[in-house]
Amino acid sequence: MAALRFEALKQTLNYKEIEVVQKEKRSDLFGLHVFNQSKMRQYLSKEAYSSVKKAIEKGTKINRNIADVIAIGMKEWAMSKGVTHYTHWFQPLTGATAEKHDAFFEIELDGTPIDRFEGEQLVQQEPDASSFPNGGIRNTFEARGYTAWDPTSPAFILGSTLCIPTVFVAYTGEALDNKIPLLRAISALDEAATEVANYFDKNVKKVIPTLGWEQEYFLVDLALAKTRPDLMMTGRTLMGHSPAKGQQLDDHYFGSIPSRVLNFMHDLERECLLLGIPVKTRHNEVAPNQFELTPIYEEINLAVDHNALLMDVIQRIGERHFFKVLLHEKPFKGVNGSSKHNNWSLATNTGVNLLSPSTTPMTNLQFLTFFINTIKAVHDYEELLRSCITSASNDYRLGSNEAPPAIISVFIGEQLTKVLEELQSVSSGKLSPQEKTDLKLNIVGKIPEILLDNTDRNRTSPFAFTGNKFEFRAVGSSANCAKAMTVLNAIVAKQLIDFKETVDKMVDKKSMKKDDAIFNVLRDYIKDSKKILFEGDSYSEEWESEAVKRGLSNHKNTPDALKAKVSKKATDLYEQLGIMSQVEAKARYFIELEEYTKKIQIESRVLGDLSKNHVIPTAIKYQNTLIENVKGLKEIFGNEYLQIGKEQIAIIKQISSHITMINSKVEEMIDQRKIANDLGDVEKTATAYCNKVKPYFEVIRYHCDKLELIVDDELWTLAKYRELLFTR
Repeated sequence: MAALRFEALKQTLNYKEIEVVQKEKRSDLFGLHVFNQSKMRQYLSKEAYSSVKKAIEKGTKINRNIADVIAIGMKEWAMSKGVTHYTHWFQPLTGATAEKHDAFFEIELDGTPIDRFEGEQLVQQEPDASSFPNGGIRNTFEARGYTAWDPTSPAFILGSTLCIPTVFVAYTGEALDNKIPLLRAISALDEAATEVANYFDKNVKKVIPTLGWEQEYFLVDLALAKTRPDLMMTGRTLMGHSPAKGQQLDDHYFGSIPSRVLNFMHDLERECLLLGIPVKTRHNEVAPNQFELTPIYEEINLAVDHNALLMDVIQRIGERHFFKVLLHEKPFKGVNGSSKHNNWSLATNTGVNLLSPSTTPMTNLQFLTFFINTIKAVHDYEELLRSCITSASNDYRLGSNEAPPAIISVFIGEQLTKVLEELQSVSSGKLSPQEKTDLKLNIVGKIPEILLDNTDRNRTSPFAFTGNKFEFRAVGSSANCAKAMTVLNAIVAKQLIDFKETVDKMVDKKSMKKDDAIFNVLRDYIKDSKKILFEGDSYSEEWESEAVKRGLSNHKNTPDALKAKVSKKATDLYEQLGIMSQVEAKARYFIELEEYTKKIQIESRVLGDLSKNHVIPTAIKYQNTLIENVKGLKEIFGNEYLQIGKEQIAIIKQISSHITMINSKVEEMIDQRKIANDLGDVEKTATAYCNKVKPYFEVIRYHCDKLELIVDDELWTLAKYRELLFTR
């Protein structure tokens, strides 16, 4: 194995860069492999095109006759691009995407071969649902599930396959994917936000939540990665001593992009553009060999699909350039992990960003309404928001003095804090003419049109207002954005519904003018939500203590954080808005607990394997070399050898001590794993893996890393951090 490590290094050093020349204009490449509206106009009848547009914009159903016409047009376009197969592309509760390819090719009864794709194949398919996570919704032997076309997300070509974005449901009707709850949450928010926006502009007919994700990732040379079973099987290094140089010089961040990486990025971006993913920004991130890709903002459902697609495409392009792409939140100890900041905002059909301040008092009243209601939603549902970003992998990152802590708080900046404080100080009840003037001129009117540079960014905040959007910074790099966006859209929808009911009651029962009622409700919301606002260092121990005093939750691990998903508060929210039934919510809870358990279980097994089959044998081999050396010294120097060979003897003892500790702790860890496996309860098993099995990881790692520093480099079988992080 040691020879494999050095062979991998040799391969990397001799690697010949793939020359990627991107001469085409981005605008010419964009969407070439997407059945978008321009393709629809070309390949569909006017009636079919109109039907698809209505489905996208208004949610109307497409009848089967029209579906046949659409399918024929879609097939003709796809086959003109060399496509031979089609698939319903969906997002089951595995966190990944899924696809089953069928050929257009069929044979008629008379033996005539034809290419066929009809409305029936476009609209609905029946993949085997038995092997996907279901959380107890159905038995394994009940295999039937359905995928159904989502026309709001356009079909695209990947390789030689036409991919049709779909939802995935059980035979009994429950959602078995991440898309259905998201679509329901988007619809709920659209309806609630439109009604509130009509207070200010009757022309608003639709509110579209938008998302801009920031995908961080690591690149590791593929040959080196293959010498690390932990990287290949878990996505992270379970052991490895920190290199002498890490990220302490801050020389990688926004630095010159290495040529091999730049070639990879060129290739990746070209593929993204062809698939309609509007990638725009690329740069080096903080940690060595860490990078980021960011797109232009899109409607949330499409943005989520594009990010899920990117996480697949990036791996394929990585292999083409002999890179292993790591999307794990914390692949390396001692350097920053990776996130996927979710930048969220609300746009109207009239072209207005509801979270963008303006210069006119009434427009700013609209801004404050959506701004304060979002803060109130986060305040009321901070535990549910925390639960949607938790996972075994994100647990390693959150709260590690590089990422937001497990405590949810909102950062809004000094200027907006002062605005809210002044608004809160306004007297209750009907506003006097003087108060209205003061309010509009001195408070609401003072928010400038562009707020982007009026406050510094708080990079320690999990949920920060950054000028014209909220940035949910706690989302993990490997996560499906749908989870976080479903919760955020749902809680804001619920909050806006409550807000409108309260305002309307004040107007109807207290004969209060609309503006007065809005101001009064917003003022109360500011008072009610103050404890969620925090402008300081979220990494500090002082904030952790302060958060306890404020009554904010601090769930530091996944089994604890997930409980909020099935609280009465959460299930009532989902049922009221029609997003998920109790059955669907509980299924997701159990699925995520099982996923957590399995991931920790796999890490435990890999760690035990590496410790016993790599580290200990290598250490013993080196120890035997030292023993032979000491024997030789004794033969040469006689009684003087004790003095001459004392350093070697000390090293031999150190090695023995570390080997003993590794072996004993691995055995103890295995025993705890067996106990956890026998508990027979999903919740208890997950908790046992968290509290009884996982704590052994750091203990075992400590002794393995100490041996890495002692053992001869030529004997060590695993690629080291200095090689993984600095070989490009």
